[in-house]
Amino acid sequence: MSAADGPAKAPAASAADFAPPAEGESEQFRAYLRRLRRERWSVRVAQALLLVVFLILWEIAPDEHWVNPMLTSQPSAVWATLVDMLHEGNLLYHTWVTLLETVVGFAVGMGLGILVAGALWWWNFLYRVLDPFLVIGNALPKIALVPIFYIWLGDTWSIYGIAIAIGVFITILMVYSGFREVDPDKIKLVNTFGALKWQALYTVVLPASVPTMIAALKINVGLALVGVIVGEFQSSKAGLGYLIIYGSQILQMHLVMGSIAILAVISVVMYALIALLEEAVVGKRR
Repeated sequence: MSAADGPAKAPAASAADFAPPAEGESEQFRAYLRRLRRERWSVRVAQALLLVVFLILWEIAPDEHWVNPMLTSQPSAVWATLVDMLHEGNLLYHTWVTLLETVVGFAVGMGLGILVAGALWWWNFLYRVLDPFLVIGNALPKIALVPIFYIWLGDTWSIYGIAIAIGVFITILMVYSGFREVDPDKIKLVNTFGALKWQALYTVVLPASVPTMIAALKINVGLALVGVIVGEFQSSKAGLGYLIIYGSQILQMHLVMGSIAILAVISVVMYALIALLEEAVVGKRR
């Protein structure tokens, strides 16, 4: 590999950028890899410093009466509240309730969305019939469905219902678009070898649409969590959404901010797991 080709061909986000240079690589290319490592660590350090500065300002502002402590709380008070709830066993219980609802809603919404997208790809007539209804369903504010789901499904199952509904339509539209963008010549090729339609779907369309499905996973992580919290606001007697509503009603901002912080951690962890899945699946395809 020449010095001129190296920077143009090396992917900026690939794990290969940070691997030890192979024998025979130019010094310019090695310098390029070192620069990528420095940039990567610079970003991480800047992110950590930004978080630390934010927490320090948040801690100081109420003490200095820059803001009203009853309205903002502060990290030390939030931490003390979370530790007390952990010792009482309430924190893990409420976190588990929200996490379970999110994972179930996320998994069912993704699975149902992929199945419907496959059916639309299989029967083009079905897509032509359902297309306007899918667009309307995706554009409809799902919060408007919460009271209906509560009446139909009750206080527990309505949370799962809204979590599924809030992500299934975008999943159908995204995955179906990915199916339609698969190179038709590849499908014709397997058809010439006698492949049936379901075999073309399994061997060509689904593998080629993996990046699209990964993108849908990333979007649905946040959507499922939003659906669960909205559902818990309406009807739940447990979960982080319930804690947020309860804390706001009794003006316990420590509880509200602590619950939001846990939601942020859950979001980061779920997104990181999907990123690992993307690296494992898409990385093998390269």
